[in-house]
Amino acid sequence: MQQRRPGLIKQPSVQTGFGIMTQRPASPADRVIIAGGGIGGFATALTLQQIGVPSLVIEQAQRIRPLGVGINLQPNAIRELMDLGFTKADLDSFGVPAQEWALVGMNGQDIYAEPRGTEAGYHWPQYAAHRGQFQMALYDRFRRLAGDDCIQLASRVTQYAIADDGRVTVTIETPAGERHETGGLLIGADGIHSAIRAQMHPAQPPIHWGGALMWRGTSLAKPLRTGSSFIGLGTHRQRMVIYPISPADPDTGLAIINWIAEVTIDDVTASNRTGWYSQIEIDDFIHHFEHWKYDWLDVPALIRGAEAAYENPMIDRDPVSHWTDGPVALMGDAAHPMYPTGSNGASQAIIDARVLGAKILAHGIGPSALAAYDAALCEPVSQIVLRNREAGPFGLLNLVNERCGGEFEDIDEVIPLAEREAFMARYKSAAGFARDTLNAAAPTIAPGAVMAHA
Repeated sequence: MQQRRPGLIKQPSVQTGFGIMTQRPASPADRVIIAGGGIGGFATALTLQQIGVPSLVIEQAQRIRPLGVGINLQPNAIRELMDLGFTKADLDSFGVPAQEWALVGMNGQDIYAEPRGTEAGYHWPQYAAHRGQFQMALYDRFRRLAGDDCIQLASRVTQYAIADDGRVTVTIETPAGERHETGGLLIGADGIHSAIRAQMHPAQPPIHWGGALMWRGTSLAKPLRTGSSFIGLGTHRQRMVIYPISPADPDTGLAIINWIAEVTIDDVTASNRTGWYSQIEIDDFIHHFEHWKYDWLDVPALIRGAEAAYENPMIDRDPVSHWTDGPVALMGDAAHPMYPTGSNGASQAIIDARVLGAKILAHGIGPSALAAYDAALCEPVSQIVLRNREAGPFGLLNLVNERCGGEFEDIDEVIPLAEREAFMARYKSAAGFARDTLNAAAPTIAPGAVMAHA
């Protein structure tokens, strides 16, 4: 049976691929405007579509293209995607189930390894995915369900104004000039450089950069260890992250391997290092990793196997006290840009979208729903931002460095297994994907739940 808010009249409904949804006109009074068409923006749009709330996505790109490299989608996020109607075949189209997370020291020996996803007893898998292909999957699904009129490309929300009646009007910059749209709510999903956040928090500090530079790419190579392992290799100041984002070809044995090469440098005052990806020549940075060769892995060969490499700084923002301003809310990187050390930035954006949808179901389309969303997530997710700044689960490398300078024969003599397991358990609990808690949790949005409208 469908759930609906008491006291409201349910409109005629239509059967869709996601179940029963309310069908009604998208009037400005109840439409939700979403600034930003990234993973968070389209996850929000799909969630609202599922519960029968109309939305308009405003995205500055002229067209959505499968840009980017690898990301990880944790079991808590995969659960939400499946609740949105994504099947295993859908997930396999842009990623591969992860089987293991392994942290390896400079001498090539394991510091810590554990199974992941269903291999670890979760009810849902963890996926290593191609970010751009995943974004395209979200975009294509929303476009198919809601229609082209619900997506405006080549447009950027630059500011908002809240009217006396509680509605919000946004100013939109387009190639044809400035224009305006009005809705019941505005969701700022416009990333780390969010104009919505800048207006909401005009005194926020500048983007924070701790001194780490990352070089990213993908190469065709044979997957390591289990065949679907996430590997962190190196020290607390210099490391590689390596994992496949496609299954191995049955004929060649090769898979698309995502890699991130990272070095912390001493000049943390370089204020210009706050951009996104810029292409770089491999010869400009490979000297940092030229001697990283093991009997099981040739790091320089892996890096040189990439067709292109991209540089970007590891950046975030200091947490803010609140993500809402009446009928306006932040989500995803606009709310909580974080270091990728925990591999949960995209996952948290999906969780944001689902919690937001649940609060709208509970409180209606208005500021009270956004206040409940803010109360549920702002403080705990802000703590994750700070944990990731301290290296997140890679913090084990810091402990190894402190206790033995990074070199060891027997890791148990440096950090006992119980201590390593407790360290990882604390992070997973804080990030919302502790196994038993997640497995026992009720769905964020009950199956078939829709808004009812007078």
